Amino acid sequence: MREIKGRKICIICEGDEEEEYIDALLKKNVFSKKYDFKKIINAKSFFNILPRYTERYQSNSYDLVLIFCDTDTGPSDKYINLKKKLNELHGNDVADDIVIFGNPCTMQIILSHFGKIELTSQSKSVNAKYIEKFTGIVKYKATKEQREELFGMIKRDNYETMKENVKKLSANDKDTSSTNILKFIENFENDNDEWINTINSKL
Repeated sequence: MREIKGRKICIICEGDEEEEYIDALLKKNVFSKKYDFKKIINAKSFFNILPRYTERYQSNSYDLVLIFCDTDTGPSDKYINLKKKLNELHGNDVADDIVIFGNPCTMQIILSHFGKIELTSQSKSVNAKYIEKFTGIVKYKATKEQREELFGMIKRDNYETMKENVKKLSANDKDTSSTNILKFIENFENDNDEWINTINSKL
């Protein structure tokens, strides 16, 4: 029997936490086998996201290219400008269909695995007390060792906890303590891949 290859999805991640969080979810096999997350790209900086996205999108190597980033508080001008540039690139209002966000930061999503939380700052020093409360990691500064410990705590059972907690949050990126990740992971769980075609029809 001929092997059916999955739809190839590339995700451009702002930095280490986004990349390692997606990788942690992939290792838990919570998404449909219909999708091949062929490439998780660490842009290493917010300002590298757009060129990395443009390069991967124009390569025609993937069925879909997505972005995963922080909004920062506000959301920030740089985040608003990224969405504007994406819409200009595609000549359509598509940014909300291809950008996975955490407001004010990705830690909003990560800590939702362990309890209900509404962060109001992207500052690691401000959020360190919440990270310690939920995970026991003291004085979190996103060192390699701390990230390994943190993402080692991501489990299949608290994946369901995260979904329940983010469901209670706003999915509007203008609201503090918000994220739209639930929309994307529900698509990733779904064997029906028509959602990819719907997004691509706008690009």
